[in-house]
Amino acid sequence: MDLRVPGTAQLGRRATVFTPKRSRGAPLPVLVLLHGLGETGNERDGAYAWAERYGLLTSYERLLHPPVDRGLRRMSFLRAPRAEAIHRQLALHPFRGMVLVCPYTPNVFRMNTAQALDDYAAWLVEVLLPEVRSRTPARDGMHGTGLDGCSLGGFISFQVFQRRPEAFFTCGGVQAAIGKGIGTQYAQRFHDIVRRLGPRRFHVETSTDDPYHDANVELARQLARRGLDHQLTVAPGPHNQPWLIEVGTLEMLLWHDRQLASAGTAQLP
Repeated sequence: MDLRVPGTAQLGRRATVFTPKRSRGAPLPVLVLLHGLGETGNERDGAYAWAERYGLLTSYERLLHPPVDRGLRRMSFLRAPRAEAIHRQLALHPFRGMVLVCPYTPNVFRMNTAQALDDYAAWLVEVLLPEVRSRTPARDGMHGTGLDGCSLGGFISFQVFQRRPEAFFTCGGVQAAIGKGIGTQYAQRFHDIVRRLGPRRFHVETSTDDPYHDANVELARQLARRGLDHQLTVAPGPHNQPWLIEVGTLEMLLWHDRQLASAGTAQLP
């Protein structure tokens, strides 16, 4: 679904929404995905970035119908031991699936950044998600809702979560574009949110040659120090779209599927 909703040209009014064919009306978790800086130039590129450039639909299909190396000519970043571990997980707990929501993500640094983040968070939670739920079998409520983003989108994901934590059970970043010194601040804010509102789960994913590797690893370390439920994934590879297509998006989808499926219960592997 190419969805147009009320909004502003600066912050966005458009999203692509993907619903599993086999949903049969059953309530499904919903995952909001924010894209990177390269697609902020226009709404169309942004709304289609995950599907056309980041391997979202092929990764989803590989998880739904393993093996997860399906369609790959060679595996440069998804190493055989990790692929085998994913296959074992999927054999025990098949991929369940979710509604995927991919909105245009603005370059907030070209605006009054704090105000833009406030407004964008409000737009996601008060305008876009209600419209998605009215048109799809997306589950209501915080426990069925996740948020993640790539690079700039990872930074914005963390910022949106801080502003509207009541709306999301999972929050993450894939190669999130954050500064090395900011991990302590994020972790403390997330800790305060969990103390106030209850359990949440956090996803931190990076790669060995990601320029934001150290910052993301430090964030995970600070989350661990505070006892927050999180997972750090570090896969081999650079900060680019081939890495996302092969392994980055796959790992992100698998993690959210496990957390959202088990929200309020014991955590799946």
